[in-house]
Amino acid sequence: MIRTRILTPLISALTSITGAAALVLAGLPATAAPPPSPDERAAAAFEKLPLTPTPPLGWNSWNKFGCDIDEELIRETADAMVASGMADAGYEYVNIDDCWMAPARDADGNLQADPERFPSGIKALADYVHAKGLKLGIYSSAGTATCQHLPASLDHEEADAAKFAEWEVDLLKYDNCNNEGRPALERYTAMAEALLATGRPIVFSICEWGESDPWASFGPELGHLWRTTGDISDNWGSVTSILDQQVGLEAYSGPNAWNDPDMLEVGNGGMTTDEYRSHMALWSVMNAPLIAGNDLRDMDAETLAVLTDPEVLAVNQDWAGVQGHRVADDGDVEVWAKPLADGGVAAVLLNRSDQAGTVSTTAEVLGLDDAPAYAVRDLWDGGVTETRGEIRGSVPAHGSLYVEVTPARPGHADPLVSAEVTTKTGSGTGYLDPGASFEASVTATNHGTTPATELSWDLAVPDGWVAQEVDVPDADALPGGRSLTATWRVTATADAATGLHDLTGSLGYTTELGTVTAVAGHGNVRVAVPPSGTGWLSDLDPVSAHVGWGELGLDESVDGNPITVGGVVYDKGLAAHAASEVVYYLGGQCTRFTADVGVDDEVGDLGSVTFTVLGDGEVLAESGELTGADGAAPLDVDTTGVTELVLRAGDADGSINYDHSTWAAPELTCA
Repeated sequence: MIRTRILTPLISALTSITGAAALVLAGLPATAAPPPSPDERAAAAFEKLPLTPTPPLGWNSWNKFGCDIDEELIRETADAMVASGMADAGYEYVNIDDCWMAPARDADGNLQADPERFPSGIKALADYVHAKGLKLGIYSSAGTATCQHLPASLDHEEADAAKFAEWEVDLLKYDNCNNEGRPALERYTAMAEALLATGRPIVFSICEWGESDPWASFGPELGHLWRTTGDISDNWGSVTSILDQQVGLEAYSGPNAWNDPDMLEVGNGGMTTDEYRSHMALWSVMNAPLIAGNDLRDMDAETLAVLTDPEVLAVNQDWAGVQGHRVADDGDVEVWAKPLADGGVAAVLLNRSDQAGTVSTTAEVLGLDDAPAYAVRDLWDGGVTETRGEIRGSVPAHGSLYVEVTPARPGHADPLVSAEVTTKTGSGTGYLDPGASFEASVTATNHGTTPATELSWDLAVPDGWVAQEVDVPDADALPGGRSLTATWRVTATADAATGLHDLTGSLGYTTELGTVTAVAGHGNVRVAVPPSGTGWLSDLDPVSAHVGWGELGLDESVDGNPITVGGVVYDKGLAAHAASEVVYYLGGQCTRFTADVGVDDEVGDLGSVTFTVLGDGEVLAESGELTGADGAAPLDVDTTGVTELVLRAGDADGSINYDHSTWAAPELTCA
């Protein structure tokens, strides 16, 4: 019955066409109707089944395993999804990505499972997954081959969709590789129609990489979710690069039609716990499909806690379906907010900096009405505090606060108290010589309506470092709306290692409700030694490096090949996929930086990148737009007196796909 209802528009269209043809055959005058346009076909493709009223939750094989998959892995993953409690938390899709299929179609032209890795076939695997109360997803590409050069579905849509339905598949991830340059609308419409014709409810996950702005065109008509970017990588630069590309897309998302910023990397080992929590919080607040990409069979308790936190998942699955969006951007601090069905607002206060810092926003910025007080619920630990209006806290590098804020009556909870750690080095640059001294302060602020009393202060420093009190308040109370600051003089050891060192300041206190607690503030200081002589930048350790995809390549390309730009092979270089930023400490000791910049030949004439060199925040050189067809452009930069050198590769055309940006032969001349 459902199939008949949905197919009615298509049947009507076919009847009209048949009728026109009959008139012509009868010799009667008739004007042939023009064929439907691609847009009209997409609009009439089907009355989309409401299969994803909330963003889908599940798992996909690609991020962790790539092509190293078999049916045993899929069965064990389904087992682990149930045994770990993920299924009870709402995760239900077990998705097989690329490499499940045999190298060739069968004698009848049908896709078939790889006989060595999936000897039981996909139908048997679907039966196993379904018996666990879960759903099975599968993969193909809207091209002549998949991304791993196996048989794909372009011009085989009807046969492949019928096979997926026969196997009782529940989701199709449909990629974009080897598409022959044919319009995305045409290719994805063909598969949407084919899936409809099977009569089986199959979630259609469009993986077109955002190249044709599917959110604003065919995505909502054809798919239940659509990728907005290229692939994610297990590093912080990739997460923030994808995050930046979500700005402005919130208007296109809603029940049964979700923006997809790609799968989760939580638990794969490339990021810190703070980074993974921020990654999860941001995807949660943006209503992203939450598709885990780690090994569910062998994850630690911390990873499981991040993936299954009930309040974090509840925000993502909130029935109102409003996607969170960026409401404030202050450089290193961003605020992303999502209105909730219960009248509150979920907010991620994000510290994008490489150092610990303070994040803050207000109830007004979050869009809440005026109230005498607001409840601030920590969505990770469930704790509730009260604020007059400011939400503020200290977090580590790349960390975040994830809270729900709602109007409340004054005095209903303990006050929100923040502690902020700041440092002041003698050079004023933020860098510290080994053995040098600096000033560290802890500022505590009571944002609530009731006082904190019985105050006690502390500053924890690295082992061997010495902290001496300079000015520690002797006040015994911190009233609502007030701040106090304590200061120490800290001396590093003479053999302090280069790199970032953590400081933790804290204020212990008691509240009117009798709670005895402490709030911590996070800070850092960076010990650094300037380079000397003349050498290659790729031989030095950067202060920080963020790349838009993959990892920073040292003396090799993004794809691990020899660096080649404009036909010239370079032994030395930095491969920093746009959008990227790589920072080096020069300490005022270097006078010249040279490099040949361009897009690596491994992407052909694709890619579109700009290169910028900055010294202490000032632009020293720019390349202009370069593509894979342009070869290399030489840069020769005066760095006299520069403390901090920054190399940026930026996207030039709105998409970072194929932006394999390269700093070839990057040479630094120092004293």
